[in-house]
Amino acid sequence: MRAFFLYLARREGFKNFALHFKFFRNTASRFIAGDTLEDAIRVVKQANRRKIKGTLDFLGENTLTPEDALTACKELIRAQDRMDKERADCNLSIKLTQIGLNLDPLFCEQNLVKIAEHAKNLGNFVRVDMEDSACTDRTLEIVERTYRNLGNVGTVIQAYLYRSEWDAVRMVKKGIRIRLVKGAYREPEGVAFRRKKETDANYVKLMKVLLENGTYPAIATHDGSIIQAAKEFVQSKNIPKESFEFQMLYGIRRDLQRLLARDGYNVRIYIPYGAHWYPYFMRRLAERPANVTFLIRNLFMEKKMNVD
Repeated sequence: MRAFFLYLARREGFKNFALHFKFFRNTASRFIAGDTLEDAIRVVKQANRRKIKGTLDFLGENTLTPEDALTACKELIRAQDRMDKERADCNLSIKLTQIGLNLDPLFCEQNLVKIAEHAKNLGNFVRVDMEDSACTDRTLEIVERTYRNLGNVGTVIQAYLYRSEWDAVRMVKKGIRIRLVKGAYREPEGVAFRRKKETDANYVKLMKVLLENGTYPAIATHDGSIIQAAKEFVQSKNIPKESFEFQMLYGIRRDLQRLLARDGYNVRIYIPYGAHWYPYFMRRLAERPANVTFLIRNLFMEKKMNVD
């Protein structure tokens, strides 16, 4: 099932087919704030009222022209200005292929510097998302240089990659903030763990390294057993709650988000917005069977309404 949805995420033809169905977009709206920045800011403010922080993701990746990459940069800077104006407790998450990584790495890096400089002037932070393993080396190299010059840039480590322990230790030594995730791309043989059990074990191993040695790490998971393991570990090591945060995706495990915030943990939700929601949505379906169930339920509800 996971492989099937990751396959569909790369198929524009299926996207065009799926967009004809209202239930598909309605289901996606559970996980996506909306098409506009105003939609996203509204969700951030709702979260802030519940003592939950936000990180905005302007959806879109693999831009095809420099003009598209520059347009994305303008939107990302506009989002920062709007967050500052609204005094929102929120930072920014970006994908490097959206700002030109596959067009020209130097052009991409220059765009990231502009975005990070603007964030720094506003007293804010930029998280560079990790994409598939073909982007890992280039992403980390650009993040390292930008962090060295500006300091307000972090990145993401994916626990399902074999290389991630080495990458995590390297980033920790440099003081770069890390969000730890399991990973949501289909990777070639020899690059990533195939079994969930193996990925989970590596996640817990890396999580402990980050909690003990990292700079304000983000433990990004909806897995209740892993969250419990994190809570027990920090308690056993006398690690203060203020030194890390839990992160979750908008629309997933809202009950757990509220419970953690109520218990005094820092919680941040990843809030995507924009018209290019299809690949993101399909990866969310691939990650959790419960999301597929939600999609199917909406399909049958729409059919029933049409029959009635």
